[in-house]
Amino acid sequence: MVVAGTVTYLVSSGSDATTSASGKPGPGRVHQYALRSMTAGTAAQKVAGLPAASTEPFSLLGVTWDKPRSELHGTVRVRTRDAASGQWSGWREVEPETEDAPDAREGAARGSRGGTSGLWVGPSNGVEVRVTGHGRTLPTGLRVDLVDPGDPGDSGDPAGGGGTSRPRAAGGGGTDARLAAAAEPIDSPAPADSSSPAAEPSASSSAEPSPSESLAPTSSPAGGTAPSSQRLGAKAVIAPKPAMVSRAAWGADESLVKEPPEYDASVKAVFVHHSDTGNSYTCAQAKSVVRSIFLYHVKSEGWNDIGYNFLVDKCGTVYEGRGGGADRPVHGAHTYGFNTDTTGIAVLGTYTKANETPAGVAPTQAALNGVAKVAAWKLGLTGVDPAGKTTLTSMAPDGTGGKYPYGKKVSFYTISGHRDGFATACPGAQLYAMLGAIRTAAKKLTTPAVAVTLSGAANVGGRYYTKSTVTVGWKPVASATYEVRVDGAVAATPAAGASSAALTLKPGTHSVMVHAKYSGGGTADSPASTVVADVTKPVFATPPALSLRPATVTTTAVPVTLGWKATDNALLGSVKATSPAAKTFAPATTSWAATATPGAAQSWSLTAADAAGNTATSGTSQSVALMPEGQSQRTGPWKRTTNSSYLGGYGLYSGTKGASASWTFTGRSAGLVVKRQSNVGAVVVYVDGVKAGTLDTRASKLAYRQLVWTRAWKTSGKHTIKVVVAGTSGRPIVCIDGITYIR
Repeated sequence: MVVAGTVTYLVSSGSDATTSASGKPGPGRVHQYALRSMTAGTAAQKVAGLPAASTEPFSLLGVTWDKPRSELHGTVRVRTRDAASGQWSGWREVEPETEDAPDAREGAARGSRGGTSGLWVGPSNGVEVRVTGHGRTLPTGLRVDLVDPGDPGDSGDPAGGGGTSRPRAAGGGGTDARLAAAAEPIDSPAPADSSSPAAEPSASSSAEPSPSESLAPTSSPAGGTAPSSQRLGAKAVIAPKPAMVSRAAWGADESLVKEPPEYDASVKAVFVHHSDTGNSYTCAQAKSVVRSIFLYHVKSEGWNDIGYNFLVDKCGTVYEGRGGGADRPVHGAHTYGFNTDTTGIAVLGTYTKANETPAGVAPTQAALNGVAKVAAWKLGLTGVDPAGKTTLTSMAPDGTGGKYPYGKKVSFYTISGHRDGFATACPGAQLYAMLGAIRTAAKKLTTPAVAVTLSGAANVGGRYYTKSTVTVGWKPVASATYEVRVDGAVAATPAAGASSAALTLKPGTHSVMVHAKYSGGGTADSPASTVVADVTKPVFATPPALSLRPATVTTTAVPVTLGWKATDNALLGSVKATSPAAKTFAPATTSWAATATPGAAQSWSLTAADAAGNTATSGTSQSVALMPEGQSQRTGPWKRTTNSSYLGGYGLYSGTKGASASWTFTGRSAGLVVKRQSNVGAVVVYVDGVKAGTLDTRASKLAYRQLVWTRAWKTSGKHTIKVVVAGTSGRPIVCIDGITYIR
């Protein structure tokens, strides 16, 4: 207990000062003080705390404990000492939280901790903490974390731009719309009296909106039903990107982020949060608040990065949250169980009811506009209607505190509140009541996305190929005009109501897109399509040619390979054989294992086509012949064996070393045909009197008419193939069946 008028001076039990890659002090540090057991008010309560103590400077604080998914059943109260005046604040409650949390891998990482929301108290240098359990137990490892956000170049400009201290609303195009009240979203656990919000949100006492933020009102959806499918249709939408303070501009220390970002398949919904950090910050301090939340999530709670994908302050400034790319589907840590395929937007402040503890305020119009802008843009990146509905699957394992059982499919508005996906009061009753109005404003910021089709061109891997002409098509919207642009220049201006335009393109690679202008002043561009105009035919760099290949020979089919190489200046599409048989090959194919009919010339024709449809033809006419063993010139003893399995009904065999057989022919390729089995031996092969090598005709299984050795020449000529019995020990006999050759 603290004696009146005295303050205890403490040494921090842990201080994490961040360091940048350059070795200079980073933007902020976290000091940690363990809480101690204290005398309980009643025997039924357990109390832990920290006496009033002087500390290192800090601006945000929170209480954390060992296990990230264990709950603190009790109240957390703090008071702090203002660094400038030395005055102590009154006691304030801090909300225990388990709902702003990562999913499995990040949430279970070593060092992860449970914690309260962070409370922004402004520059302070003293703290006192009381944690009173509702029973005789409290989580283990209780400590208070004091976050000093540092000052990495903060200026009065909340966007980190020109150094002016005048707060401004975020915006990057589009028309601001004042948000009117709307009925609460479906499946709402909100208190009953939150269904009658004021028609227009009032600014909080500490907000500092600029006069330019007073915007014209718009109507809100009537009743509590979801938008009708007829009104929404199935059109994809897009919205302008709002101005945004980057991570570098608000001072994220990237050296603290140890793991690379994870990505989802898309963004199907936005969950709106309040940071629950209190409302005493000024807009000039907003970057420090964001930086403090980052440090609290990473250093105190053990997360890999700040949990929210985006943050918005009371002046409407939008801040990039979790790293990985604001325009990419970064997997956040904001709505336990529904972090997959969603994005989280947190409004800085506490927006509970004014009579709740802790007391909240109404969100400012600028903040609501900021949420609408970033939600419309982010959902528009994947064509999601901000006033529509979607279905998400709960990923919170059973028994870990999720609102819905694991695997349950739940219907949500595409802009929903945190409480819709988790049993929590977040984003506070006063902000939650404005979600319908946020949807309405976000919808007004969107325009139909322009989807185009291209005909008259082949789509290969996302690129289109044509000889010169292509037709661009789209679904026209009433009162809209369209331009077709090629390489950024207007190539066609179709008449009103037209749904297509024909283009004639010069040879080369082009970017083709459709630009729409809507009657309300909005514009939209279709995704750019890459179109290659190509009038050049493919080339057979290596003309087709036949060669023999090892396999079984018959009197009607000799195994051959047709080889070639076709190329194209843009993209080769296919190669097709038209003779002696029809066959289609992949573009990269350079050979065809076929058979040729011996005794007559055959035509082998190929046609190469590129992706644009240009074709080139090439071929060869060649004949294949058989010379059976009976046509050979022999020396030494050879015996004749009769068997219908041989080419001519009989074969020759010899077991005498040095016995030979030779064939003289005119051709460009030749091969030796033998009988193979386990007890036969080897022959020495000579080509035109020169030894080519020794060929072992042995095989594990009996096989007749086997083409086992081949030789090819660049041109046709007269050649002699000679085989000599090697007299292999234990298996001297060899059995020959002749040769085959290509003329």
